[in-house]
Amino acid sequence: MLLLFMSFQAYIDNIKAKTGLAPEDFANIALEKGIINPTTKASEIISWLKKDYQLGHGHSMAIVKTFKEKGVFPIPKKKK
Repeated sequence: MLLLFMSFQAYIDNIKAKTGLAPEDFANIALEKGIINPTTKASEIISWLKKDYQLGHGHSMAIVKTFKEKGVFPIPKKKK
């Protein structure tokens, strides 16, 4: 049985081709809309991407991964 795996960059390229948006664009939109805040869960971002952009689960997870790598999500909690 042959298993094919899409590279991470291929996910990002496919998302950009489908939506015209790069991960940075999604981050800006999410922050502007208040989708990302200190209590946001990854599942909420995934639901938003699926609903508003018709992205599949894997593609949505790729966006969440870029948010985490860039420090967009999760928002660091303020120290008391």
